Amino acid sequence: MSARSEAPPVITFLSDYGRSDEFVGVCHGVIARRCPQARVIDLTHEVPPQDVRQGALVLASAAPYLPAGVHLAVVDPGVGASGTGARRAVALGASEAGHALVGPDNGLLMPAAEALGGVVEAVDVSRSPERLTGISATFHGRDLFAPVAAALAAGAQLSQVGEPLDPSQLCPLELSHASVLDGALRTRVLRSDHFGNLVLDARPADMSELGARPGAKVTVQLGSLLHHARVARAFADVPEGELLLYEDSQRLLSLAVNRGSAAERLGAAAGEQLEVRLA
Repeated sequence: MSARSEAPPVITFLSDYGRSDEFVGVCHGVIARRCPQARVIDLTHEVPPQDVRQGALVLASAAPYLPAGVHLAVVDPGVGASGTGARRAVALGASEAGHALVGPDNGLLMPAAEALGGVVEAVDVSRSPERLTGISATFHGRDLFAPVAAALAAGAQLSQVGEPLDPSQLCPLELSHASVLDGALRTRVLRSDHFGNLVLDARPADMSELGARPGAKVTVQLGSLLHHARVARAFADVPEGELLLYEDSQRLLSLAVNRGSAAERLGAAAGEQLEVRLA
C-alpha cells in the first residue's frame, strides 16, 4: 500500500458560523462520529453572515490548492425554507479526480467546482440516508451536510448518499465581468479581504488592454470621488499610505493601500463599480 493511500481522508470546511458559538465544533463532532479518521481543514468560518457570494469566491480561490477530498461549505440563508423559497441540498463530484463538494444549492459551490474542472455528477442529499434523525430546520450544517461529507470521506459513493440530479439544474452564481471601453476599465468590487484589499472582477489582461504597465499612474473613480493609484507588483513598490493596483494571488486585479486599507480609503463595498483610467 502506498503512503498516499494510507493518508487519512481530507474534509475541508468553510462557513459563516464564526467562532463564538459551538456550531463549528459540533460539526467537527458529527464528522468525527461518522469518519473518525478524517482530517478536517478549516478554511474559514468568518464569511460574512449569509454572504453566499463572498463564501463562493473564497472557496473558489482556495480550491486549486486543496488536496483531493470532500469540500464542505455552508453559507445557507435559505436553510429550512419550503415552497418557492426552498433550495436543494447537494453533493457534487468534480472533474478533477478525488474532489467532491457538499453544501446548499444556492451557487455557493459552483465557482469552486468550475475551478476543479466542472461538475461531472450531482446528487440531491436533502433526504440522504446519512442525515441525522430529527433534522433541525435551521442547522443543516450539523444534521445534513456534515454527516454526508463524513460519509463520502469514509468511502461512500455519491449514489449512496443522495438521489441523482442533472448538473444542468444546479443553481449558478452570477458574477460580473470587467470591460475596457473608451479608455476606461469598468470593474466591480467582488469582495474585501481581511486587510481591506479590494478584489476586483478584472484580470491583468484588462490592464494590458487599457495600456497600463507596471509603474503607470492611474485614476480610480468611485461615484464622484477620484483617487490616484500606481500599477505595482507588490505593496512595498509604492510609498507607505499610497494606493496601488496589483495582480493578487488569485490572478485578479486588486486595490490596496501600502500599510493601510483600500476599503476604508475608497469606502467601497462589494458590488460597487469603479472606473480606472490612465492618469
